[in-house]
This record gives sequence, structure tokens and C-alpha cells, in this order.
Amino acid sequence: MAADLSKPLLRVIPERDVDPRRPRKGFPKGPDPFPTERQLGRFAPKFDRLAEVLQRDPGGMSLRADPSALAPERVLVFELRGSVAPFVSAIRSIRGLELVDEEELEADEEDKNPVAYLLVPDAKALSQIESLWRRWQRNEPLGDSYMAGWREAFALLKDLRPWGPQDRVDPRDAEGLEQEIIGLEDHDLIRIEAELVFRKDSSAAEDAFRRELDGRGRVIARSRIDEIAYHALLIELSAAQVRQIIARSVRSIAGFDSVMHIRPQSLANSIELAEASPSDQDLDPAELGVPILALLDGVPMARHSLLEHHLVIEDLFGLEPNAQVSDRKHGTAMASLIVHGDRNLKGVPLPRRIHVLPVMAASPGQGETFPQDRLVVDMIYNSVRTMREGAEATAPNVIIINVSLGNRRQPFHGKLSAWARLLDRLAYEYGILFIVSAGNIAESFTVPRFANSVVFEDADAEAKAIGILESVNSLLGQRRIIAPAESINAITVGSCNEDAVSPALRLTARTSVDPYPDLRIANPSSALGPGYGSAVKPDLLMPGSRERLRVVTSNGQSIGVAPAPPTHAAGLKVAAPPKIGQESYESYTNGTSASAALASRTCHRIHDALEGSYGDAFLSLPHKERAVLIKALIAHTAEWPEQTAELMKQILGPADGRQHVKQKDNIRRYLGFGLVDADSAVACTSDRATFWAVGEIRANQMVHVPIPIPAAMGGRAQPHSLSATVAWFTPTHPGTRAYRSIRLRLLEPEEMGELGLGTCSRQPDVNQSNRGTLFCRRWEGSKAAAVSHDMVLRLHIQRELDQVGHYDDSIPFGVAVTISMPGVVEIYEQVRQRLGILPRIPTGP
Repeated sequence: MAADLSKPLLRVIPERDVDPRRPRKGFPKGPDPFPTERQLGRFAPKFDRLAEVLQRDPGGMSLRADPSALAPERVLVFELRGSVAPFVSAIRSIRGLELVDEEELEADEEDKNPVAYLLVPDAKALSQIESLWRRWQRNEPLGDSYMAGWREAFALLKDLRPWGPQDRVDPRDAEGLEQEIIGLEDHDLIRIEAELVFRKDSSAAEDAFRRELDGRGRVIARSRIDEIAYHALLIELSAAQVRQIIARSVRSIAGFDSVMHIRPQSLANSIELAEASPSDQDLDPAELGVPILALLDGVPMARHSLLEHHLVIEDLFGLEPNAQVSDRKHGTAMASLIVHGDRNLKGVPLPRRIHVLPVMAASPGQGETFPQDRLVVDMIYNSVRTMREGAEATAPNVIIINVSLGNRRQPFHGKLSAWARLLDRLAYEYGILFIVSAGNIAESFTVPRFANSVVFEDADAEAKAIGILESVNSLLGQRRIIAPAESINAITVGSCNEDAVSPALRLTARTSVDPYPDLRIANPSSALGPGYGSAVKPDLLMPGSRERLRVVTSNGQSIGVAPAPPTHAAGLKVAAPPKIGQESYESYTNGTSASAALASRTCHRIHDALEGSYGDAFLSLPHKERAVLIKALIAHTAEWPEQTAELMKQILGPADGRQHVKQKDNIRRYLGFGLVDADSAVACTSDRATFWAVGEIRANQMVHVPIPIPAAMGGRAQPHSLSATVAWFTPTHPGTRAYRSIRLRLLEPEEMGELGLGTCSRQPDVNQSNRGTLFCRRWEGSKAAAVSHDMVLRLHIQRELDQVGHYDDSIPFGVAVTISMPGVVEIYEQVRQRLGILPRIPTGP
């Protein structure tokens, strides 16, 4: 496919002409300011102490939403009243102050205690803030217009302080630590994770920590990963010491200057399996290719008849010898779903082996979890490097890695986890598409709409759906995606209420209720978005079983419900650990782990189809380009079901149709870009043509992608559509002003009107789509298209101006385009004849 990469991207962003005394466009009106008297008494002493607390290093001030990789001794913590957006607006014009990427500072309506972090460089900057504060106290003019923004900023503060113990222990982590020590004596020992302040001198912070720790606890494991500014220790402390941490005592390790964050030890997601039964199929071994897909998970059952010829197991951490076979549930189920899919569908096994690297241990009474003597981030890092680094790489062809795992103690609330930062870095460095599960929320929740279980069971389908959606929506802040699902380079997968259970078996479910009988939608247990910088998360939904709810409480005014475990009546059929000495059993599972595994299988099938059609022309593409192309193609068929989207709009609101952006924002939290049609992602039909291209795009460049319009589309007043998806990997820079360094955008072609096409309403808003590293757009219509002879529509892929500095790196991208006109069978053949596609867009001079 020809493309012109030589034209510079002529796009100038003028400096904002800002008068701080005027309301800012594009930002919500803030709350009423606090009274001046209240602010004077509360903050004057704090400013008096700032000069003594903060270091004076040279540099510029910068405002952050995430303190990762900052120097805490230079950080002012602003606790804000209401939304972050008015505060950001108030200080936008302050001279010497850098704003991070505005997407990072997006207001989070579910965050009741928004915080922003100001990095203060030196005494001069601090003196300036202090001087402004004194003027504000005396109600004096604050100088020129560049300084007036501080007046509004001071009025919106709830609290201001230097970085300290309160910031090292997040309230959610404190709750987790409290749960850990319930019932423990003061001398009982537990393990926690301490992330240290990241310094260029790799030993200084850790040496300081160890000196202060001496006599209070011991270090179990350590990890330092320079590429993501991560330095952490796994330490063992007494319950008494942990109680001091929860209290944020300066005498605890929460008072150590070397500490950035303190958290409970990472805890893995778990899965449930239904009652197992003997497998009904033995597979003949076939000649299988080398792996292009890896599974990071628990130890699988390697001798299971469904798996024994399909797995290459690399036990890097020595977990297999101590893993009880009966406990090998998670790894076995995920491997089964990747290799075979849902066994109820009798799918064809993948033609290549999958590379399995266990990172979860299985032990009696504890099930499967991360090893107690390791940091999971370090395990993931070493696993990927072992597979892909250098001449000794154990799986050098792997470009897809399934991570159906997460730290259920770290839901995403605006601050990127080290695990997500790691996946982002590895994706870009090695050209790996990570498929990550969104996480499961298994806790029960209250449904006020139904007084008791009988009312719930007897309600019609729409009433059930309304009641459950209303209840889940009221708990959005408690149902967030789980680390590392916020990764911006990865595909995050949520769980859709679909499976392949037969109608006869479906009728055998009797002790639970289907909450969404007539809808295709995210399961109630599937964790919800958005992601970092308000990016679309989860990206996609895949089948995760038709989850049912069981009533756990009923008081005559409301009911409490919880997700029911998988059964043969509602689940995905998978290989399972043995019973009674037999190796080959099968069972049923569910949840986002299973959905992610099915997404990984679909990615592999896409790779197989491209390999089959293009052979070496595809296989010879660089790892990064193959990976981003698969990323684009799996997302390309995602779509919001019309009935589901309409009902969600009615239930979630807002009712004002003019607030369609907010309506779409509410829907995307549940559906992401939509439900994936796995078969359509792999093959075309005669009335639909999908084609693809890959390439690289440098700074200040635009790619022009020509789309041949089939003559058969012209003059027919019937439904037709065009959809396009662009995917890329961005380099990331923890601790800098813009974490996501590179943005691409797909510009809407001018010819859409001629083709009778308009923007489809069943997709995220265009600005919501531009937050991550996927950009999906769909246009549709039913008016007759005016198609001229050999008409070509041009899609423009634009690289936005770099957020900070200038990055010379070329960014790999993949693009997928589909033209569809149901019932018009000439579409595919006419596009094929005209396309003359080359698998790679040339990079130009």
C-alpha cells in the first residue's frame, strides 16, 4: 500500500492567551471557594515551615497526578476540594510551572479525595509561592496576570503539606494491611512491600532503608528495574510494626525518608472450577510449530491429554516440584482456553506450542498465589527478559503474552502500578502484545430495587437488568480494574456474559438468577474502567461465561447478591486437575482471566491467518509491527451491541440527550470499545472486505492510507459502513511530564458525506478514543453513496506533537480497515482486485 511519509505534519498549537480572572473553557465549574479566614488560619503555618522541609534542587516546578519517580523531599501535596480540573485551570498560567499531560490530570468523579503533586525545585520557586501566599492573605494584588491564577488555586485547597507518612501509605493500602493483621499478636510476622524513592545511585536509598530497618524487621527480597524507575523491597515485620504503619507514625517505616510507598504483599486473582468430569476426547499429537505466544500463570498440568503435546514449560523460579497437582487449576485452565478455546465449541487446537513460564505457586490449603518470598514485578521482568533477551533467549519468537493475573490488592485509582509501567516498557522494547485481564470483583453488593429473592426471580428481563446496573453503577469507585490492567500499551480484557453452554444444560441452573437475560454486556463481576489518563479500559470484552447471581441476603427492603461460581450450566469448559488417579478431567471456569485467555487465542488465530495468507512477507516483519497489527485486528471487530447501549444510556444517563459525551463515557466504563467477534477478526465474507497495513511514523509526520471504494457500494440506499482501527506502542517515561510520550490520531476523511456515512453512535466519543494506544472509529449510513470511477478515500494517521521534548524514535503502528455492505456479495472481490496491497507501508525518505 503506498503512503506518503515525506510531508511534514503542519500543525501549530498556539500558546493560550489566558486571563486567570476569566472562567476557563472546557473545564467544569469548580466548587465554591473556602472562606479566606479559614484558609489563612489553616495554611499560614504550613508555608512558614516549607522552606525548612523542602530541598533546593535546580529545575522547574511541575504538577503531577502521579508521584512515581519524583523526589518526595521536593514535593508539595495539594489535597483539593472537589474536582482536579478547576485547580488545574487555576494554575495553568503560572509562570515557571509545567503541567503534565492534561489527560493525566483528568478529573475522577469517583475519587472523593483528589490530590495533585507539585514538584518544587529551589528556594526561589518556594519563595515565590510563599510571597504570593502572603499577598493573598492580605488580599493584595498578586502581580501580573501570570500570577493571578494562584488566587484561585489557594481558594480550592483542602490541605497542603510536604510529602510524608500520610502519602507513603494510601488509605486503601492501609485497609489491606488492617485486614492482614486481624487476629494477629504483636509478635506475629507478616510481609509487606516497600517501594523506595528511586535514585540514580542504586545503593543510597536502599542502604539508608536497611540502616533504619535494623532491629525492626528483615529484607526477604529486592528488585531494582531502572527502565521503569522501580526500586522495591519485600520485608518481614511484626504485626506491632504494621500497626504503626497503619497509624502513619513517623517512628514507623512510614517515616523513613527513603520510602516512597508501602503496600500489602501482592495477592493473585483466584478462580473457581466446577465439579470435574472425565475428558471425552484424546487428541492425536501433531507436528506443532515454535511458540509465538507465552503464558505467565500458575503451574499447569503438563500431562493432561489435552495439553501434553502443546506446552513448553520453563520453570524459571523452581515452582513446579512443590506445586500439588490437585491445585494446578489456574494455569491448566488458561492453557486449555488458549490452546482449545471453550471446549464446548470443539475448536481446532492452535498449530503452535505455547511457552509457559509459571509465576504462581500452588500449595496445600492456600491454592495458587504469588510466591511468598518474591516480588511479582521482578518475576514478570525476569520472565520476559529470559524469553526474549539476547542470544540465550528461550522463546525469541514470542510476540503475544497472556497475563490472566493481577494484584487484587491494587485496584487502579489514578496512579500507575509498577507492574503496569513494566508491561508498557516491555511491550515497546521487545515488540510484545500483552493481553491482560481486567480483574474480578467477587464481593456481594446490595440491590435496593428488589425487596426479596422472590421479587428478583420473578422480575422480567428488563427489570432485572435495570436493578443490577443501577446497583453496580452506584459502586463504580469500588469496582476498578486491577493492576496491571491500566497498562496503556497492553490490551485489557473484560468479561462478557457469553458462553457455549447448550440450552438443555442452561435450564439446569436453579439456585441462581441470570441478571441480564436479553443483553450482551459485561458480567457483574467484571472490573470496570477507565484507565490511566481516562483511557478506554477495559479495551475489549470476550466471553467469560453467562454469569449468574445468587441471593446472599434479604431483609424485606433490599437483597444482597454475589456472583455464582461456574457450573456446567454457566461456564467455559476447560482442562482440569485430575481426580481419583486419572489424569484427564475437564471442568468449567469463568471470569476475566478466562476472557483474556480467549483473547490471546484469538490473537494467535489472527497471526495464523496472516501467516497462511502472506507467508514470509508477514513473518519477516519486525516483532513490533506484527504485534501492533494483531493489536489493531483484534480490536477492529469490537462493537457496542445496540440494544445494550440504548438500555445503558437510559439507566446510566444523563437524561439530557445533549450530554451524549457523558452518556458514552458511562457506557465505555463497562464495554470499552465493545464485544469482539472472534471469527470476523480472523476471516472475511463476500459482503465485507478487511485489509491491513503496518509501518513506522516519525515525529511531525502523517501517513496517508488509500482506501479503494468498491463500485458495488454506489447508488444503493441500504445499510453500509466503514470502520478503521489504529494501534501502536508508545515509549513511556515514568516521572516525566508526559508518561505516554507518543499519540497517534486517525483523522476523519472528508469524503464521508459523499459515501452517505456518518459517525456511528455506538462507540466511545472521539476524544475518549484518543486516550490510549488504540484508536477505533466506525462510520455507517443507509443513504445511497456517490461512488465515482476508481474512487479512493484517504485515511490520515497523524502523529501528534510530542508532549515533552522531541523523540526521534519511529513508532510502529498497525491499521485495519473494513468496508461492509450486508448482502452485496461483490464487495470483497472488487476491493481485492483494486487493492494491490503491500503488507508494509514504506517509511519514505
